[in-house]
Amino acid sequence: MFKRKRITEPYDKETQSPTIRASICSGEQVAGFRDLGTGKFTEVMVIRNQKDMAEFLDRYDIQENDIKKEW
Repeated sequence: MFKRKRITEPYDKETQSPTIRASICSGEQVAGFRDLGTGKFTEVMVIRNQKDMAEFLDRYDIQENDIKKEW
């Protein structure tokens, strides 16, 4: 009946890159942003399933092909 407002949170596209860090051993995935200047990774949320991934993409207005995956 009611549509939920789409709220996007800003991130600096000039200095940050959306990244998924995945563990080789456990398969745990953490979404966040890597600072392009310093290389520091800032965690935002844990990705447990496709719904979590869709929420991350929607929250920050990111396309899935823009995300880098690190092991």
